[in-house]
Amino acid sequence: VQLQAFGGGLVQAGGSLRLSCAASGRTFSRYVMGWFRQAPGREREFVATVSWRGERTWYSDSVKGRFTISRDNTKNTVYLQMNSLKAEDTAVYFCAADRDPGVTTGDFSLSTKWEFWGQGTQVTVSS
Repeated sequence: VQLQAFGGGLVQAGGSLRLSCAASGRTFSRYVMGWFRQAPGREREFVATVSWRGERTWYSDSVKGRFTISRDNTKNTVYLQMNSLKAEDTAVYFCAADRDPGVTTGDFSLSTKWEFWGQGTQVTVSS
């Protein structure tokens, strides 16, 4: 599956952005979808994951309550709504897909568990 993320940009602290990630192919619903981010000089870190039909979601503690992940299987698209943005949210955001990155084991927060990656979109939050 090929992934293309977009929607990043420059926003002031406290503002909002919505990222989108479009997937190719006709088997989108067979993939768990996730978002990761990577700031300069730091490792890629888990942000959020949504299950195959969207009924379950998981978030990192740093974004819980501010970010919302969702998916539309009719449009082969996953979204990340980001509210109350902070300067520390500045990073390149990547969407990822995998048939099962460890939803039942909790391993989905490890980037090594994901097979497919988008190209990344830059989010910059000014303080």
